[in-house]
Amino acid sequence: MDIERETLLQIVISAVAVVLFVSGAVTVSQMYLNRAALSPTGGYALVGVIGLFVVFMTAAGLWLERQQF
Repeated sequence: MDIERETLLQIVISAVAVVLFVSGAVTVSQMYLNRAALSPTGGYALVGVIGLFVVFMTAAGLWLERQQF
């Protein structure tokens, strides 16, 4: 099975983004866990992690779209 370079790059970027998102969410959850509940500051940090994931995926999509393969 032959995978084109563009498809392979999309897979790698998506996999890296998901790994970073999950590790960020786990890190925030562990840092701001307070008696089996997430503190308000942790909630803001988790929203920040989600926002960074969306921004990263948008930037990666725009970058991939502008590449000449």
